[in-house]
Amino acid sequence: MGLIVTLNDVAKLANVSKMTASRVINHPEQVTDELKQLVFKAMKELNYQPNFAAKALAANTTRIIKLIILEKVDTVEPYYATLLMGVAQFLNSHQYALQVVTQKNAGIGDCDGYIITGARRDDFEWINELNRPTILFGENRHQYDFVDSDNKYGTFLATSAAINDGYEHIIFFGIDLKESFEYSRERGYMDTMQKAGREPQIVRFSNHSSQSQNYIQEHWQSFEKNTCFICSSDRLAIGVERGIQHMNGQIPEEFGITGFDGVFLDQISEPKLTTVKQPVMEMGSKIAELLLKKITWALPLDEDHHPNRTNRIEVVFSPELIRRQTTRNYHLN
Repeated sequence: MGLIVTLNDVAKLANVSKMTASRVINHPEQVTDELKQLVFKAMKELNYQPNFAAKALAANTTRIIKLIILEKVDTVEPYYATLLMGVAQFLNSHQYALQVVTQKNAGIGDCDGYIITGARRDDFEWINELNRPTILFGENRHQYDFVDSDNKYGTFLATSAAINDGYEHIIFFGIDLKESFEYSRERGYMDTMQKAGREPQIVRFSNHSSQSQNYIQEHWQSFEKNTCFICSSDRLAIGVERGIQHMNGQIPEEFGITGFDGVFLDQISEPKLTTVKQPVMEMGSKIAELLLKKITWALPLDEDHHPNRTNRIEVVFSPELIRRQTTRNYHLN
């Protein structure tokens, strides 16, 4: 039997301190690429395999992150599949396991922290009772750390493009939720319309394509040609597309459509949907990264302590307008 390789051996070969070697292994996001290369090279040469389970037990941690989805997944499943991929890949690269929970009561249990998405106003009393580091996916007015895309900027892009494309009438189809992201999307549309001297028109639905499709068909006579529909989700946009096609309207010559999300649904519609694309995979990776940092900050301080943090974390990604076949001047993406 060969000699047991220890962390001291790795540190010595890499010519770094034991604490630095430990940090490279347990918190690689906190060290430089040069240090990581030195330590990982030494680990490979010595065939050193960290025992993460033992480390977690000794530190009274679980190395488990729970992602709690507080809305009906069937309305947004492609979106969440992409988000989960971003979260899971980052956690896996840092030796953390991910558990997905779809009920609040099932979310309480052993873990090191929570990622919460789909939170509504009624959920925050329950969220306040969680006694682990927590970060939300989605902007909120409750002072919780969050990661989101710039919703207001997204609808600014969509509305500005519709104006520049020559659509005379521009209508916003929103999601019937009193939540921060929806307020921001509506505000981006309204501000852009008002600055252009246009009259805003807003209609709200639950986030189902059948709702917007039925509305288009039932109110068809009220829509003039040269109208563009700015939708707060790709689901609503697909419903608008189907409704216009059912009524034999011409897309994009007579009617334009822009969605919001840019995750899978925009690419399976026919014609393909112009949309405001959110970088959901990157957002998932970032929210996992930030939660692990919060967990580190919550640990007892040692001689190489982490600074105290009092400011709220707000990370906002810029969305991108992807032009396809449901608006004029489209590009074949």
